[in-house]
Amino acid sequence: MTQMEAISVAIVGASGYGGVQLVRLLLEHPLTTITYLGGEGSAGRPYSDLYPHLQHCLDLTVEAVDVDVIASKAQVVFLSLPNGLALELAQPLLAKGCKVLDLSADYRFRDLATYRQWYGTERQDDQLAAQAVYGLPELYRDKIALAQLVGCPGCYPTASLLALSPLLKQGLVLPETVIIDAKSGTSGGGRQGKINLLLAEADASLAAYGVARHRHTPEIEQICSDLAGQTVKVQFTPHLIPMPRGILATVYATLRDPGLVREDLITIFQAFYRHSPWVKILPPGIYPQTKWACGTNLCYIGIEVDERTGRVIIMSAIDNLMKGQAGQAVQCLNLMSGWSETLGLPQLAFYP
Repeated sequence: MTQMEAISVAIVGASGYGGVQLVRLLLEHPLTTITYLGGEGSAGRPYSDLYPHLQHCLDLTVEAVDVDVIASKAQVVFLSLPNGLALELAQPLLAKGCKVLDLSADYRFRDLATYRQWYGTERQDDQLAAQAVYGLPELYRDKIALAQLVGCPGCYPTASLLALSPLLKQGLVLPETVIIDAKSGTSGGGRQGKINLLLAEADASLAAYGVARHRHTPEIEQICSDLAGQTVKVQFTPHLIPMPRGILATVYATLRDPGLVREDLITIFQAFYRHSPWVKILPPGIYPQTKWACGTNLCYIGIEVDERTGRVIIMSAIDNLMKGQAGQAVQCLNLMSGWSETLGLPQLAFYP
Protein backbone atom coordinates (compact mmCIF):
# COMPACT_ATOMS: atom_id res chain seq x y z
CA MET A 1 0.00 0.00 0.00
CA THR A 2 1.15 3.54 -0.66
CA GLN A 3 2.39 5.68 2.17
CA MET A 4 -0.68 7.90 2.50
CA GLU A 5 -3.42 5.41 1.62
CA ALA A 6 -6.06 5.09 4.33
CA ILE A 7 -6.88 1.56 5.47
CA SER A 8 -9.96 -0.17 6.79
CA VAL A 9 -9.63 -1.71 10.24
CA ALA A 10 -11.52 -4.33 12.26
CA ILE A 11 -11.37 -4.80 16.03
CA VAL A 12 -12.37 -8.22 17.32
CA GLY A 13 -12.94 -8.07 21.05
CA ALA A 14 -13.92 -4.41 21.05
CA SER A 15 -15.82 -4.49 24.34
CA GLY A 16 -12.81 -4.67 26.66
CA TYR A 17 -10.44 -1.97 27.81
CA GLY A 18 -7.93 -2.80 25.08
CA GLY A 19 -10.70 -2.65 22.49
CA VAL A 20 -12.01 0.74 23.57
CA GLN A 21 -8.45 2.15 23.60
CA LEU A 22 -8.07 0.96 20.01
CA VAL A 23 -11.38 2.58 19.10
CA ARG A 24 -10.26 5.89 20.53
CA LEU A 25 -6.88 5.80 18.79
CA LEU A 26 -8.14 4.61 15.42
CA LEU A 27 -11.00 7.14 15.35
CA GLU A 28 -8.45 9.91 15.76
CA HIS A 29 -5.86 8.36 13.44
CA PRO A 30 -5.71 10.28 10.14
CA LEU A 31 -5.28 7.19 7.96
CA THR A 32 -7.57 4.53 9.45
CA THR A 33 -11.29 3.87 9.23
CA ILE A 34 -13.00 1.48 11.64
CA THR A 35 -15.29 -0.71 9.55
CA TYR A 36 -16.02 -3.62 11.91
CA LEU A 37 -16.35 -4.17 15.65
CA GLY A 38 -16.74 -7.78 16.76
CA GLY A 39 -17.48 -9.68 19.93
CA GLU A 40 -19.70 -12.65 20.69
CA GLY A 41 -20.90 -11.48 24.08
CA SER A 42 -22.09 -8.10 22.77
CA ALA A 43 -23.13 -9.01 19.23
CA GLY A 44 -26.16 -7.08 18.01
CA ARG A 45 -25.73 -4.18 20.43
CA PRO A 46 -24.75 -0.67 19.38
CA TYR A 47 -21.21 0.00 20.54
CA SER A 48 -22.47 3.13 22.26
CA ASP A 49 -24.50 0.88 24.58
CA LEU A 50 -21.23 -0.46 25.92
CA TYR A 51 -19.48 2.91 25.99
CA PRO A 52 -22.09 5.71 26.01
CA HIS A 53 -19.43 8.43 25.95
CA LEU A 54 -18.72 7.45 22.31
CA GLN A 55 -22.28 7.79 20.99
CA HIS A 56 -21.54 11.15 19.35
CA CYS A 57 -18.59 9.86 17.30
CA LEU A 58 -19.15 6.19 16.46
CA ASP A 59 -22.26 4.63 14.95
CA LEU A 60 -21.40 0.95 14.68
CA THR A 61 -23.08 -2.18 16.00
CA VAL A 62 -21.03 -4.99 17.49
CA GLU A 63 -21.17 -7.99 15.15
CA ALA A 64 -20.79 -11.71 15.65
CA VAL A 65 -17.29 -12.96 14.86
CA ASP A 66 -17.28 -14.19 11.27
CA VAL A 67 -14.01 -14.48 9.36
CA ASP A 68 -15.63 -13.97 5.95
CA VAL A 69 -17.41 -10.82 7.09
CA ILE A 70 -14.30 -9.44 8.75
CA ALA A 71 -12.14 -10.06 5.68
CA SER A 72 -14.73 -8.45 3.41
CA LYS A 73 -14.73 -5.27 5.49
CA ALA A 74 -11.15 -4.79 6.70
CA GLN A 75 -7.56 -4.88 5.51
CA VAL A 76 -6.13 -5.00 9.01
CA VAL A 77 -7.54 -6.87 12.02
CA PHE A 78 -6.78 -6.26 15.67
CA LEU A 79 -7.53 -9.26 17.87
CA SER A 80 -8.16 -7.96 21.39
CA LEU A 81 -9.28 -11.25 22.86
CA PRO A 82 -8.58 -13.45 25.89
CA ASN A 83 -5.65 -15.83 25.53
CA GLY A 84 -6.46 -18.92 23.46
CA LEU A 85 -8.99 -17.35 21.08
CA ALA A 86 -6.80 -15.49 18.58
CA LEU A 87 -5.15 -18.72 17.49
CA GLU A 88 -8.50 -19.82 16.03
CA LEU A 89 -8.84 -16.67 13.91
CA ALA A 90 -5.37 -15.64 12.81
CA GLN A 91 -4.74 -18.35 10.20
CA PRO A 92 -8.03 -17.96 8.27
CA LEU A 93 -7.77 -14.16 8.35
CA LEU A 94 -4.23 -14.28 7.00
CA ALA A 95 -5.34 -16.70 4.31
CA LYS A 96 -7.89 -14.12 3.16
CA GLY A 97 -5.24 -11.44 2.84
CA CYS A 98 -5.70 -9.55 6.11
CA LYS A 99 -2.84 -8.33 8.25
CA VAL A 100 -3.31 -9.38 11.87
CA LEU A 101 -2.19 -7.80 15.14
CA ASP A 102 -2.84 -9.99 18.17
CA LEU A 103 -2.97 -8.27 21.57
CA SER A 104 -3.16 -11.56 23.50
CA ALA A 105 -0.30 -13.94 24.30
CA ASP A 106 -1.13 -16.38 21.49
CA TYR A 107 1.59 -15.24 19.07
CA ARG A 108 4.26 -13.89 21.41
CA PHE A 109 6.16 -17.19 21.61
CA ARG A 110 8.21 -18.78 18.86
CA ASP A 111 8.44 -22.00 20.87
CA LEU A 112 4.89 -23.14 21.55
CA ALA A 113 6.08 -25.65 24.13
CA THR A 114 6.56 -22.63 26.39
CA TYR A 115 3.07 -21.36 25.58
CA ARG A 116 1.53 -24.76 26.27
CA GLN A 117 3.35 -25.01 29.59
CA TRP A 118 2.40 -21.58 30.91
CA TYR A 119 -1.05 -21.12 29.32
CA GLY A 120 -2.28 -24.72 29.35
CA THR A 121 -3.64 -24.66 25.80
CA GLU A 122 -2.88 -27.35 23.25
CA ARG A 123 -2.43 -26.12 19.69
CA GLN A 124 -0.95 -27.26 16.40
CA ASP A 125 -0.05 -23.99 14.65
CA ASP A 126 3.68 -24.11 15.44
CA GLN A 127 4.66 -23.05 11.92
CA LEU A 128 2.44 -19.96 12.01
CA ALA A 129 3.66 -19.01 15.49
CA ALA A 130 7.25 -19.21 14.25
CA GLN A 131 6.40 -16.69 11.50
CA ALA A 132 4.85 -14.15 13.87
CA VAL A 133 6.90 -11.09 14.77
CA TYR A 134 7.15 -9.91 18.36
CA GLY A 135 5.65 -6.45 18.35
CA LEU A 136 8.15 -4.40 20.34
CA PRO A 137 9.18 -1.78 17.77
CA GLU A 138 12.22 -0.57 19.68
CA LEU A 139 13.80 -4.00 19.14
CA TYR A 140 12.14 -5.43 16.03
CA ARG A 141 11.22 -2.38 13.96
CA ASP A 142 12.43 -3.74 10.62
CA LYS A 143 10.75 -7.13 11.04
CA ILE A 144 7.45 -5.54 12.07
CA ALA A 145 7.48 -3.39 8.93
CA LEU A 146 7.44 -6.56 6.80
CA ALA A 147 5.13 -8.66 8.98
CA GLN A 148 1.70 -10.07 8.23
CA LEU A 149 1.16 -11.31 11.81
CA VAL A 150 2.36 -9.44 14.89
CA GLY A 151 2.14 -10.73 18.45
CA CYS A 152 1.91 -7.55 20.51
CA PRO A 153 3.81 -7.69 23.82
CA GLY A 154 2.26 -7.78 27.26
CA CYS A 155 2.24 -4.66 29.41
CA TYR A 156 4.70 -5.84 32.05
CA PRO A 157 7.13 -7.20 29.43
CA THR A 158 7.03 -3.89 27.54
CA ALA A 159 8.00 -1.83 30.59
CA SER A 160 10.56 -4.40 31.75
CA LEU A 161 12.21 -5.05 28.38
CA LEU A 162 12.60 -1.37 27.54
CA ALA A 163 14.46 -1.02 30.85
CA LEU A 164 16.61 -4.11 30.30
CA SER A 165 17.37 -4.13 26.57
CA PRO A 166 20.42 -1.83 26.47
CA LEU A 167 21.92 -3.57 29.50
CA LEU A 168 21.62 -7.07 28.06
CA LYS A 169 22.36 -6.20 24.43
CA GLN A 170 25.59 -4.44 25.42
CA GLY A 171 26.53 -7.09 28.01
CA LEU A 172 26.64 -4.53 30.81
CA VAL A 173 25.07 -6.68 33.54
CA LEU A 174 25.19 -10.25 34.81
CA PRO A 175 21.97 -11.73 33.35
CA GLU A 176 21.43 -14.12 36.27
CA THR A 177 21.11 -11.16 38.67
CA VAL A 178 18.11 -9.49 37.00
CA ILE A 179 15.19 -8.72 39.33
CA ILE A 180 12.01 -6.97 38.18
CA ASP A 181 9.67 -5.37 40.70
CA ALA A 182 6.63 -4.03 38.85
CA LYS A 183 3.34 -2.39 39.81
CA SER A 184 0.24 -2.04 37.63
CA GLY A 185 -3.05 -0.20 37.79
CA THR A 186 -6.28 -2.16 38.04
CA SER A 187 -7.22 -1.85 34.34
CA GLY A 188 -4.55 -4.47 33.70
CA GLY A 189 -7.05 -7.00 35.07
CA GLY A 190 -9.56 -6.27 32.30
CA ARG A 191 -13.19 -5.17 32.35
CA GLN A 192 -14.60 -8.13 34.23
CA GLY A 193 -16.13 -8.27 37.69
CA LYS A 194 -13.28 -9.61 39.81
CA ILE A 195 -13.34 -9.41 43.59
CA ASN A 196 -9.71 -8.31 43.90
CA LEU A 197 -10.38 -5.38 41.55
CA LEU A 198 -13.37 -4.01 43.48
CA LEU A 199 -12.80 -0.55 44.95
CA ALA A 200 -13.41 -1.87 48.47
CA GLU A 201 -10.76 -4.55 47.96
CA ALA A 202 -8.08 -2.70 45.99
CA ASP A 203 -8.28 0.86 47.32
CA ALA A 204 -5.74 1.97 49.94
CA SER A 205 -3.92 -1.33 49.53
CA LEU A 206 -0.91 -2.76 47.70
CA ALA A 207 -0.39 -6.45 47.06
CA ALA A 208 1.81 -8.79 45.08
CA TYR A 209 0.25 -11.52 42.93
CA GLY A 210 1.42 -14.28 40.61
CA VAL A 211 4.64 -14.48 42.63
CA ALA A 212 7.23 -16.73 40.90
CA ARG A 213 4.60 -17.91 38.39
CA HIS A 214 3.21 -14.94 36.46
CA ARG A 215 2.63 -15.73 32.78
CA HIS A 216 4.61 -12.73 31.60
CA THR A 217 7.79 -14.27 33.03
CA PRO A 218 8.59 -16.57 30.07
CA GLU A 219 7.79 -13.77 27.63
CA ILE A 220 10.32 -11.51 29.31
CA GLU A 221 12.86 -14.34 29.47
CA GLN A 222 12.46 -15.16 25.77
CA ILE A 223 13.45 -11.66 24.66
CA CYS A 224 16.12 -11.27 27.34
CA SER A 225 17.72 -14.49 26.10
CA ASP A 226 17.72 -13.16 22.53
CA LEU A 227 19.39 -9.97 23.65
CA ALA A 228 22.00 -11.62 25.86
CA GLY A 229 22.78 -14.47 23.47
CA GLN A 230 22.30 -17.00 26.27
CA THR A 231 19.48 -18.44 28.33
CA VAL A 232 18.29 -15.86 30.85
CA LYS A 233 16.01 -16.37 33.83
CA VAL A 234 14.61 -13.38 35.67
CA GLN A 235 12.95 -12.88 39.04
CA PHE A 236 9.69 -11.09 38.26
CA THR A 237 7.14 -9.98 40.85
CA PRO A 238 4.04 -7.98 39.83
CA HIS A 239 1.90 -5.92 42.19
CA LEU A 240 -1.59 -4.43 41.97
CA ILE A 241 -1.74 -0.76 42.89
CA PRO A 242 -5.00 1.18 43.39
CA MET A 243 -5.06 3.41 40.32
CA PRO A 244 -6.87 2.85 37.01
CA ARG A 245 -3.87 2.74 34.68
CA GLY A 246 -0.11 2.81 34.53
CA ILE A 247 2.89 0.56 35.17
CA LEU A 248 6.12 1.30 36.99
CA ALA A 249 8.78 -1.39 36.61
CA THR A 250 11.89 -1.10 38.77
CA VAL A 251 14.65 -3.34 37.45
CA TYR A 252 17.80 -4.32 39.37
CA ALA A 253 20.94 -6.02 38.06
CA THR A 254 24.61 -6.34 38.98
CA LEU A 255 27.00 -4.47 36.70
CA ARG A 256 29.86 -6.40 35.06
CA ASP A 257 32.00 -3.30 35.40
CA PRO A 258 31.52 -1.71 38.83
CA GLY A 259 33.32 1.36 37.52
CA LEU A 260 30.36 2.40 35.36
CA VAL A 261 28.56 5.44 36.71
CA ARG A 262 25.07 6.78 36.15
CA GLU A 263 26.12 9.27 33.48
CA ASP A 264 27.79 6.46 31.47
CA LEU A 265 24.57 4.46 31.44
CA ILE A 266 22.44 7.46 30.54
CA THR A 267 24.68 8.01 27.51
CA ILE A 268 24.40 4.33 26.55
CA PHE A 269 20.59 4.35 26.86
CA GLN A 270 20.31 7.57 24.85
CA ALA A 271 22.36 6.05 22.06
CA PHE A 272 20.43 2.77 22.14
CA TYR A 273 17.07 4.55 21.82
CA ARG A 274 18.19 7.38 19.56
CA HIS A 275 15.78 6.25 16.82
CA SER A 276 12.92 5.43 19.22
CA PRO A 277 10.57 8.43 19.50
CA TRP A 278 8.44 6.88 22.25
CA VAL A 279 11.26 6.21 24.73
CA LYS A 280 12.42 9.16 26.82
CA ILE A 281 15.60 8.86 28.89
CA LEU A 282 15.45 11.15 31.90
CA PRO A 283 18.30 13.39 33.14
CA PRO A 284 20.40 12.42 36.18
CA GLY A 285 18.44 12.29 39.42
CA ILE A 286 15.01 12.41 37.74
CA TYR A 287 12.86 9.30 38.14
CA PRO A 288 9.67 8.58 36.16
CA GLN A 289 6.08 8.77 37.33
CA THR A 290 3.22 6.86 35.74
CA LYS A 291 1.17 10.05 35.51
CA TRP A 292 3.61 11.43 32.96
CA ALA A 293 2.79 8.61 30.53
CA CYS A 294 -0.95 8.38 31.21
CA GLY A 295 -2.95 8.35 27.97
CA THR A 296 0.18 8.40 25.79
CA ASN A 297 2.39 5.87 24.04
CA LEU A 298 5.46 7.11 25.91
CA CYS A 299 7.90 5.18 28.08
CA TYR A 300 9.90 7.24 30.56
CA ILE A 301 13.14 5.70 31.82
CA GLY A 302 15.14 6.82 34.85
CA ILE A 303 18.59 5.45 35.64
CA GLU A 304 20.58 5.13 38.85
CA VAL A 305 23.71 3.28 39.94
CA ASP A 306 24.31 2.16 43.50
CA GLU A 307 28.08 2.22 43.77
CA ARG A 308 27.86 0.63 47.22
CA THR A 309 26.25 -2.58 45.87
CA GLY A 310 27.51 -2.46 42.29
CA ARG A 311 23.96 -2.59 40.96
CA VAL A 312 22.17 -0.59 38.31
CA ILE A 313 18.57 0.43 38.98
CA ILE A 314 16.34 1.22 35.99
CA MET A 315 12.85 2.65 36.44
CA SER A 316 10.42 2.40 33.52
CA ALA A 317 6.96 4.02 33.46
CA ILE A 318 4.27 3.42 30.84
CA ASP A 319 0.50 3.49 30.47
CA ASN A 320 -0.42 -0.21 30.52
CA LEU A 321 -3.35 0.30 28.13
CA MET A 322 -1.31 2.39 25.68
CA LYS A 323 2.38 1.55 25.27
CA GLY A 324 1.53 -1.65 27.13
CA GLN A 325 -1.32 -2.59 24.81
CA ALA A 326 -3.38 -0.60 22.28
CA GLY A 327 -0.95 2.26 21.66
CA GLN A 328 1.88 -0.13 20.92
CA ALA A 329 -0.38 -2.10 18.57
CA VAL A 330 -1.11 1.10 16.62
CA GLN A 331 2.61 1.88 16.61
CA CYS A 332 3.11 -1.54 14.97
CA LEU A 333 0.31 -0.82 12.49
CA ASN A 334 2.08 2.39 11.51
CA LEU A 335 5.27 0.47 10.80
CA MET A 336 3.42 -2.24 8.85
CA SER A 337 1.80 0.47 6.73
CA GLY A 338 4.95 2.43 5.99
CA TRP A 339 3.91 5.39 8.12
CA SER A 340 5.70 7.29 10.87
CA GLU A 341 5.73 5.45 14.21
CA THR A 342 4.18 8.49 15.87
CA LEU A 343 1.24 8.93 13.48
CA GLY A 344 -2.10 9.24 15.28
CA LEU A 345 -0.72 8.55 18.75
CA PRO A 346 -0.99 10.98 21.72
CA GLN A 347 2.36 12.41 22.78
CA LEU A 348 1.39 14.44 25.84
CA ALA A 349 -0.41 13.31 28.99
CA PHE A 350 -3.11 15.30 30.71
CA TYR A 351 -1.33 16.72 33.75
CA PRO A 352 -1.85 16.76 36.67
